[in-house]
Amino acid sequence: MKEKGQSLVEAAVGMPILLLILLGIVNLAMYGLAGMNASNAANYGARRASVAQADVHVVALNSTQAKLSQVSVGTYTVSVSGGGGRGNLIQITVGYQVPNFFGGLAGFFGGSSEELAGQTVSFFRQEGW
Repeated sequence: MKEKGQSLVEAAVGMPILLLILLGIVNLAMYGLAGMNASNAANYGARRASVAQADVHVVALNSTQAKLSQVSVGTYTVSVSGGGGRGNLIQITVGYQVPNFFGGLAGFFGGSSEELAGQTVSFFRQEGW
């Protein structure tokens, strides 16, 4: 009987720790997935804009946002700069955010409860026609 009680105590202590670790792994996986989505969309938009013959910024913005509309993890912001002539660099910056599941717990340890955020930048050289 004493061994059953000890097993219950061990489970009661160990289970919350395992759940926190699992939640952390899921949170970091979401952050990594959002980063890959942002990077792929930025590369796609910059590549499409580099071969556009007119309205380079519009092509870059629309192409990037079209790729990002297909993903369901995270929120994204897109900015486009550069271009304008043959040989000029086109820069697309995609910012991304995912919820921080540990935001409520972070205050106890002196951390920030903000969302996990990052950004990725892609450069392509505009081709000439």
